[in-house]
Amino acid sequence: MQKFEDVLGRWQARSLSCSEAAELLGCSERQFRRYRRRFEAEGLEGLFDKRLGRQSAKAVPADKIAWMLELYRTEYSGWNVKHFHERLQAYHGFQWGYTWTKRQLHGAGLVPCARRRGAHRRKRPRKPCEGMMLHQDASKEVWLEGHGALDLVVTMDDATSTIYSAFLIDEEGTASTFQGLMDVFTKQGLPSSFYTDRGSHYFYTPKADAKVDKTRLTQVGRALKQLGIEHIAAYSPQARGRSERMFGTLQDRLIKELAKARITDIDAANRWIAEDYLPRHNAQFAKPPELPNSAFVEVADKDLLGNILCGQHERQVSRDNTVSWSRQRLQLPKSLERHHWVKARVRVHEYPDGTLAIFYGPRRIASYDAQGALKDHSVAPTVASCSPPSRCGLAA
Repeated sequence: MQKFEDVLGRWQARSLSCSEAAELLGCSERQFRRYRRRFEAEGLEGLFDKRLGRQSAKAVPADKIAWMLELYRTEYSGWNVKHFHERLQAYHGFQWGYTWTKRQLHGAGLVPCARRRGAHRRKRPRKPCEGMMLHQDASKEVWLEGHGALDLVVTMDDATSTIYSAFLIDEEGTASTFQGLMDVFTKQGLPSSFYTDRGSHYFYTPKADAKVDKTRLTQVGRALKQLGIEHIAAYSPQARGRSERMFGTLQDRLIKELAKARITDIDAANRWIAEDYLPRHNAQFAKPPELPNSAFVEVADKDLLGNILCGQHERQVSRDNTVSWSRQRLQLPKSLERHHWVKARVRVHEYPDGTLAIFYGPRRIASYDAQGALKDHSVAPTVASCSPPSRCGLAA
């Protein structure tokens, strides 16, 4: 007000033109004339903004604000603002913006303000094409109500962050790794490389925090080498930043979504994750690749792939034509090829679903259920080994 009176006095004394006075006040010449008329008619009171004290025509009604806050308290407590806002729009016909919602929740003390981020770190550039690198990792959390901590095993693409496979299991290990790889390889194809932590089912590490020994392969390492896929070890959580951030999103959203859907059974949860959640998650969070080309190699022989993505263990047949396996004796059936298998070196294949098979060279000679009971063994010869350079004959 004091500045306006000073400028107006200088204008009245003709030391300032109308345009110069307006420039000093930071307004247009027309606005200065408007202020001058209002000052002459009403004094300093005429200079106050007439909108002060009046509700905006676009203001959200108070009852809608109360409804939104009560809905968060009763049904969505603990959800992050973005997730809550998406839910409001999808299921409650909500029309107002994310920033307004966030401001209301902060003002009501229902959601704390985010902490200031730490020092900036440069992210590793994504691979340019899908299929150049897959990430696999697991996160142990109480994902389902009524259950203890479970592992969520996730396999995702580096180029796009698309999650190809995700399922809950009691404990991650070799079988869960093969299950995730089978899900991806049969639908997408074989990738160029596979990026994991240094878990004991992925790599053999002679000493804690030392480099992995790539000459002593685990079952996973053997299968990847057989398929011609490079296996890359991550040496810190920061190196797996892409999958770590993805798990942060899943831990915040998936637990609440499973609870909201009232799912408490592991099998039902895995079906719901694959059929309902993952399509929505990928549609929202997956990024387009830098290049449209795909590096995946299509798999032509699914049976051969299944006999590679499994545990393979050498055994010698005993004198009673049985094979020792996990405190069981697997009885070999009669064969037209030879009178007996005594002292023969065979391979026991342990599949992710717990079933077993015994191979002699490339030929399967017996199959067993998860309890070790002999199944129908009249099967055609099956090639179950191959060399990496040919991509194992799997490419179409």
